[in-house]
Amino acid sequence: MARDTSPIVKQSRREGYALHPKALKVMAKKTGIPGQHANGRPGKASLYLTQLREKQKVRRVYGLLEKQFARLMNEATRRDGLAGENLLQLLELRMDNAVYRAGFAVSRRAARQLVGHGHFILNGRRVDIPSIRLKPGDELAVRPKSVKSGYFSQLDDVLKNSIQQPLSWLKSDHKKMTVTITGLPQRTEAEPDINEQLIVEYYSR
Repeated sequence: MARDTSPIVKQSRREGYALHPKALKVMAKKTGIPGQHANGRPGKASLYLTQLREKQKVRRVYGLLEKQFARLMNEATRRDGLAGENLLQLLELRMDNAVYRAGFAVSRRAARQLVGHGHFILNGRRVDIPSIRLKPGDELAVRPKSVKSGYFSQLDDVLKNSIQQPLSWLKSDHKKMTVTITGLPQRTEAEPDINEQLIVEYYSR
């Protein structure tokens, strides 16, 4: 299973966006692009560069490789409605994102690892594919064997500094270790500071 293993803090500094909680502290001390040592102010970014950087930022926020992201963009374009909003909805419905949004991991990268290690069951069946797309009515649950593991038995301590806002499209229960998909993600519930129109424009060149 292909994945991006480059340092998450370095990625965050490159995009100017904290992709992981631990990146916040580093970015508060170190500003600018990593490895950039040129003097003076950088020139004004071109429209193409602005579109590219927005695409890269969102792709890295959700932890996708380039081909995966391009395929989702193609699907979003074919669907009815606004392509940008369709793209964000498809990204939000990924299983690893749902696990993160439900408050079972401090980051999407951590959620991807939990799913990949088979700690969750989907509608009664064990799954280990983070990219599975969920739909309303789906039910996730931590595997009975995993509930007793060190991570899940101390989940409140692990996530004490990670607060997720309630979402209209999923309901999580940390006591029962379950997640229920109750609807479809709304545009306002996606990550903040995303300009999806720039991504649509990048792929429509």
